[in-house]
Amino acid sequence: MESTTNHHPGRSAERPTYMTTLSSVLEQLRIKKLDNEWKWTAEGFTLGKGKNYQPEDLTIIKVYRFEGESDPADSSILYIIEAKDQSVGYSLDMYGLYSNHDGEQGYDSFIRQIKVDQRDEQIIFSD
Repeated sequence: MESTTNHHPGRSAERPTYMTTLSSVLEQLRIKKLDNEWKWTAEGFTLGKGKNYQPEDLTIIKVYRFEGESDPADSSILYIIEAKDQSVGYSLDMYGLYSNHDGEQGYDSFIRQIKVDQRDEQIIFSD
């Protein structure tokens, strides 16, 4: 079941939204040309265009949480992040048994420092 949170994982109540799968959210991002992936580096987040961003340069504008229907340990969270320069992209964090940031010291700390300003999906995905 997919849901959104108003803050970071474990810090607030959840409410369901209309996008029910990770693939549906990623497809909407692709359609809107917002499917840039924020990559974690020791210098901060980057979209691979030679610029690094610090938490104060970024705002999390939407959070989606997904839990595997057949395996609750197969869980992920998708952050849609906007930079001060209007660059928008996403960061996908698998957590639980299949965490994808295990050798990346600092990712969790970095993402928690980013300001959260939840926006409605209709605003993010509108024309």
